[in-house]
Amino acid sequence: MLMPKPDAGTIARRDDIIRAMQEIIDDEGVIVDADELRAYDCDGLMAYKQIPLIVVLPKTTAEVSRVLKYCHENDVKIVPRGAGTGLSGGALPLADAVTIGLGKFNKIIETDYLNRCVVTQPGVTNLAITQAVQEEGFYYAPDPSSQIACSIGGNIAENSGGVHSLKYGLTTNNVLGVELVLMNGDVVRLGGKHLDSAGYDLLGVVTGSEGLLGVITEVTVRILRSPETARAILLGFETSELAGDCVAAVIGAGIIPGGMEMMDTFAIQAAEEFVHAGYPLDVEALLIIELDGPEVEVEYLIETVQKIASDIGAVHMKISQTEEERLIFWSGRKAAFPAVGRLSPDYICMDGTIPRGKLSEVLQKMAVMAKKYDLRVANVFHAGDGNLHPLILFDANNPGEFQRAENFGGDILKLCVAVGGVLTGEHGVGIEKRDLMGEMFTEDDMKQQQRLKCAFDPGHLLNPGKVYPTLHRCAELGRMHVHKGALKFPEIPRF
Repeated sequence: MLMPKPDAGTIARRDDIIRAMQEIIDDEGVIVDADELRAYDCDGLMAYKQIPLIVVLPKTTAEVSRVLKYCHENDVKIVPRGAGTGLSGGALPLADAVTIGLGKFNKIIETDYLNRCVVTQPGVTNLAITQAVQEEGFYYAPDPSSQIACSIGGNIAENSGGVHSLKYGLTTNNVLGVELVLMNGDVVRLGGKHLDSAGYDLLGVVTGSEGLLGVITEVTVRILRSPETARAILLGFETSELAGDCVAAVIGAGIIPGGMEMMDTFAIQAAEEFVHAGYPLDVEALLIIELDGPEVEVEYLIETVQKIASDIGAVHMKISQTEEERLIFWSGRKAAFPAVGRLSPDYICMDGTIPRGKLSEVLQKMAVMAKKYDLRVANVFHAGDGNLHPLILFDANNPGEFQRAENFGGDILKLCVAVGGVLTGEHGVGIEKRDLMGEMFTEDDMKQQQRLKCAFDPGHLLNPGKVYPTLHRCAELGRMHVHKGALKFPEIPRF
């Protein structure tokens, strides 16, 4: 994986940069020791590591602004970092860049139940937002599997999803506003507590921008009333294809579950051994379907889903009878990623999205690929919205296995695009999928996207080397020119 060649001049100025950062942030917030820097040498994609030039840990928006302004004026690169749980290498440091960690931005600023929102700093964990409001009967809907550790700022950077995204949307559907520090140090506010804003949807642009446009220092998120009733059904099938058919049939019947997740036999066995959730071990595929809403509606939907599953050939059915049992059903799915670690020394977690109707076809072709590469794959994914998370098992100690695993993953993502899907559903592009962007976008597509980046970061100092396989200088992309002097508009007639 090629990254931009480190700038020798920046590395030579390291001592000057350290002194400047120590003037902005106290000594405890500037990390320079080689051993301490190792804690920041990768994110959740641990196959790639790089010691950063230095790490800074600001505590206020003013400090973030001063850090970025200094780096902008002195041509120093910046890599933003949240909790480091990302799985695409988006927070991979650079040898000639300052890594700016937002871990000290860890406070909830305001809970506003009248406007049904929470104002929070970006370092607050996803789950902590729900925990802060659940006693009043509210929750924050997007719930990635890493929600106990991942930060809300990182969720915005990657537009994270979760098991309830099918019905309640991704991060972009649940963020109302952000405070953003631009590369030149300017602080801007996008959105707020209101439902929508006038002008361009810059909040939508920033959500999912992977740290390429600015550093988020405050977030306003939407909170929802907890549903009156929520129950989950475990459905076991003899083949993954039948489970995929059931997913399509449920959605085709006009039912939008609160969550709809699928696991194959490898993932089922690993999760059951790990958390003992009561999963059947004699099925090839397991669906977890959650239905929520008024009790009478949930009862009706459960009966409907049972009939659909029975007609398709479900060989196992179990319905949660208590809230405790519903949470146990989900505990295995939430713990699937660490559980799969029991099956293999290493694995790569992929992230592609396909049309739901292509689920059976893609699963069949992935099984063929697994034989081609002589590697096992455990499938855990958000079946309802077609977001696949194949876990490719390998042993890095065996020569060539890591490369085979990477090639396997690349072929899965190419397949996703070929059937009408996309390269990523929620993990982001980072460096993992960067060199596959050409499978989905033309060169003109990517140049137009980079023109947008140039408007925010003309020096390409924010998180360079991520997302785009070729980095074009802003001057090469062409700029919009405005004639000097104020623009004059015709007077609007009054009636």
